[in-house]
Amino acid sequence: MNEIIKKKLLDKNELLINMVIERVKRDFLEDIAIIGLTGSFSTEDFHEKSDLDLIIINNTEKGWEISDCFILDDVGYDIYCTPWDSRIQEQSTLESPNVSSLTDLKILYYAKPEDLEKLNDFQQKALDALANPIGEVCLNRANKWIDLAKQAYSDTMLGEDIGSVRYASAGVLYNLVNALVSMNNTYIKRGIKRYLEEIRSFRYVPDDLESLYMSIIEAHTIEDIRITSFNMLNSVTRLHSTMCDNFIVKPAPTFDNLGGTYEELWCNYRNKILNSVTTNDASYVFLSAFGAHEYLDEMAMEKGTKKYDLMQYFDASNLPVMKEKLLEVMDDYLEEYDKVGRKVEHFTTFEQLYAHYMNH
Repeated sequence: MNEIIKKKLLDKNELLINMVIERVKRDFLEDIAIIGLTGSFSTEDFHEKSDLDLIIINNTEKGWEISDCFILDDVGYDIYCTPWDSRIQEQSTLESPNVSSLTDLKILYYAKPEDLEKLNDFQQKALDALANPIGEVCLNRANKWIDLAKQAYSDTMLGEDIGSVRYASAGVLYNLVNALVSMNNTYIKRGIKRYLEEIRSFRYVPDDLESLYMSIIEAHTIEDIRITSFNMLNSVTRLHSTMCDNFIVKPAPTFDNLGGTYEELWCNYRNKILNSVTTNDASYVFLSAFGAHEYLDEMAMEKGTKKYDLMQYFDASNLPVMKEKLLEVMDDYLEEYDKVGRKVEHFTTFEQLYAHYMNH
């Protein structure tokens, strides 16, 4: 881009910025707190048709009335508000993918010093979060994006035409980019145009990242789209799992944290499975075993107990196997109680229970 065109674009932006500020001072003096510049003109990565990205933080509902959308000289512009308590808050905790709109915002206008101070507090909160080492917080934050990518992948499998399948694959890619951002406890600075360039520079990315990324975009058939989406999803989830193993300190079973967990397993699942096996109710066994498996997974994650693969033993044509294996698992789980010196809260009479419960 030559300097003449660049100057023309910047001059037009200045006119637009001044127009918005003039409107604020005239009609929204108490309603608009901050106006700042973000996007391609902030990073100087713009082209001739780039629009102007303004962050307008409103203090009141009336502030929304400044919003507008129009086309000027073949370029579309949208003037909109960014509320403190939703978008700015989410950016400050790194829950939003648009963190750069907060941390790298170039201030053009502020109504009062306290508004600027409030913004600075949010910015500092984000910067403090970004300064933290990779660990449990950022890896847990990535779970949301991985779950959304899995949901989008399921849509690639359910889609019946190439347009809907390709659309879903874009969701897989977008959410996995955000997952990688969270896994590396960083943020995207230059928008979707530079996604691949930016994530390539991250410390923790899947092997063959560029090939995985581009294969989704270059896929020609429904089957290819599904395969490439799965490959990218599988690579990121495996990386995430490895990072969790390396960076998250696993809990260990203790006297206190195991309290009531064996009894709850007995309460919620033991007799359901025993009864459903006795009545030969395969559906009841199946769903009860699912619940028990899920509960045991939660205990492994939260308490540090062993991980049990209970559902591998389900066989609709041989239900007693599930009863046998559940009882084995419960006996094994009970050993965790023994290791930490905890006794099961088990009573043979109501009087024993009453005496214990009333003096507990």
